[in-house]
Parts: sequence; C-alpha cells; structure tokens
Amino acid sequence: MIEFDGDALALAPRLIGMTLLVDGVGGLIVETEAYLRGDPASHSFPGPTPRNAAMFGPPFHAYVYRSYGLHWCFNVVAQDQGAVLIRALAPLAGLERMAARRGGTTGLCTGPGRLTQALAITGALDGAPLDRPPFDWREREGTPDIVNGPRIGITKAMDEPWRFGLRGSPFLSRRFA
Repeated sequence: MIEFDGDALALAPRLIGMTLLVDGVGGLIVETEAYLRGDPASHSFPGPTPRNAAMFGPPFHAYVYRSYGLHWCFNVVAQDQGAVLIRALAPLAGLERMAARRGGTTGLCTGPGRLTQALAITGALDGAPLDRPPFDWREREGTPDIVNGPRIGITKAMDEPWRFGLRGSPFLSRRFA
C-alpha cells in the first residue's frame, strides 16, 4: 500500500513522479498544487458546503469540482481538510482513449481541465475512495527532481510557493520561472 499521509503541503510533492491510472488510462504525475484548510485560496477555507463536502471527509478520497462552470478539476483530499490539485500528467497509458476524449493529441493532460477530460473524471467521482477502482496508483521510481513556485490560476494567496512540478517536464501546464 502506498503511503498518502500528511497535509496537502506534504502530499503535493510526494505525488510528483507517481503514476495515476483511471480505468487503465493515465500517466506520470508531473504537476500538483497544495491547498491547506487555513489557506484563503482553498475551497475548505470558508467551512463545509455541499460543493466541498469531500474535503471534510476522510483523506485519500477524490474531490472533484467544476472550475468556472466549464472544466472538472481533480484533487486528492489530504489530512486536515486540505487537498492537492493534480494539474498535469505525462500521458503513458490509454493514449488513443485520451485523444478521442480530447479531440486530438495536443496537450492531452497539460492542465487540470484537460487532464480530467482525458481521464474521463467527472463529478460522479467526487468523494470516491482513491484506493479502489477505477483508480490505480503506482509508486514512483527513485526520487524525482522537483521544482516549486507560486500557484497559478487563483486570485487569493497567489504568492504561496505551493505548486510543484517535475523539473524539465514538457507536460507541465505552465513552465516554472
């Protein structure tokens, strides 16, 4: 069993280099962002709501929500009502299915909305335990070279260096400065 202990700030870099498959489709996690309970950018910051209920449940469950009413975003619930947004994957398995879902091969999983579309993650998986199908996690091999910097795409607590990525990956949603 893979260990997923810790708050979101400990878990976010831990996920870099792991392989995530959803119904056999997925790849290597190359970019994450951490959101802690006391973080004004976190959905758990204002307290429990129907939308963020998964964040107040047990760790290592899915928190899936719509961003701007357009795209699904997939998060791993961490301890202490935090979550880790999975921002990008290096696609490895099920490339044809990903391309069919995305309408092409460009940027298959480079960004949270593209990633969920490629892996067919929707709100139906919100609250689902991540240690059971359709999810399959594979431990990383070795110690990845991880970079970090400010989170992107948010308006609160933007300067927190809680975005993590695999150094040099061409599959990041945005390069690190």
